[in-house]
Amino acid sequence: MKTNWNRRKFIIETSKAAAIITALPSFVKPTNQFFDQTPLPYNWNALEPFIDAATMEIHYSKHAAAYSSNFKQAIEAEVKEMNKRNYDHIFSNIERYSSKMRNNGGGHYNHELFWSIMKPGGAKEPQGELAKAINTYFGDFSKMKKMFTDAALQQFGSGWAWLIITSSGGLSITSTPNQDNPLMSVASKQGTPILGLDVWEHAYYLKYQNKRAAYIEQWWNVVNWNEVGERFNASIA
Repeated sequence: MKTNWNRRKFIIETSKAAAIITALPSFVKPTNQFFDQTPLPYNWNALEPFIDAATMEIHYSKHAAAYSSNFKQAIEAEVKEMNKRNYDHIFSNIERYSSKMRNNGGGHYNHELFWSIMKPGGAKEPQGELAKAINTYFGDFSKMKKMFTDAALQQFGSGWAWLIITSSGGLSITSTPNQDNPLMSVASKQGTPILGLDVWEHAYYLKYQNKRAAYIEQWWNVVNWNEVGERFNASIA
């Protein structure tokens, strides 16, 4: 009887979680809402020579894995209601939670998005509706690329650079410190990220040492513009 009860409880709780996942806009979540790491969609060495295999392996299996594990621990301790165990609620109320939640929740979300918007041998620039929107809001792709690069270079210390969709449906560029992101209520500029660049030193130091500018320049070679475009299209559908 106990086994049957536990099985029923598992089914009920899983159904609740599934309902939460379905309710969120697809372009907001970069991964599953159980907060596990999504398997890397390419091999460690797939992004070479731009990002080396050793960096990818350590970055994914050590740094990002710790964010996922610690985020789940924080959720178990701090979010008792099942219907609040989602990015939307947690990030929009992040100031109510601990630094463990903020740092690791952001770290998990940010890295899941980061892996997905890179690929080997992708298009060199955006296409379709995203390209049109970039021309509208920045003038052209080269100007957007420079603004994004500048944001990444000027982010003091650790952090991220972002291309976001604003609440009005436009595009904007911003940066955040540490593992914050533009979905968080504490962000100076809020919006939905569709492109993000990790400028923590652990993302590039093995290959580029302290040369952040060189890392950023080479990173543009592995941006998965198809994925970024799909995220943009989902937001305007």
